Amino acid sequence: MTDTMNDTRIISYAATYQPDFKRINLEWISESFAVEPHDLEQLDHPEDHILPRGGAILLALRDNTILGTVAMINTAEVDATKPDFELAKMAVAKEARGLGIGRLLCEAAIDFARQAGASRVWLESNRKAVAAIQLYLSLGFVEAPLKPSPYTRADIYMELNF
Repeated sequence: MTDTMNDTRIISYAATYQPDFKRINLEWISESFAVEPHDLEQLDHPEDHILPRGGAILLALRDNTILGTVAMINTAEVDATKPDFELAKMAVAKEARGLGIGRLLCEAAIDFARQAGASRVWLESNRKAVAAIQLYLSLGFVEAPLKPSPYTRADIYMELNF
């Protein structure tokens, strides 16, 4: 195995990376699920649906190639004293799966939320995403009751409280 961890950098989103952000996410979603309208809103217009109010997109970059993405969406009430982030659009390119890139992205997302003073990070997923669920559990996320979701594929809700 190559030294992927040392060769991969986590960088912040710039508009030039929007096609990579969309491509990598559509790739994983369409493998097992239908792409939904809310997916396309976020993937086509991250500046409107993810980045406002201190949100972020982090990308895994190796050899000038984007290999993974994760979004942090501030879902706290507008007048809240602390942000509350949804970890969303976490995806790794098919050719880079199993190399630890998802862990790097998830750890960077959690660090981002902590530095922003968040009270928690939450996410929705699907139980078919076994490797992702295991990753989230290993990083301290716990399952909580499922909440209403814009995604029909969401069948598990998890959160990490700080």
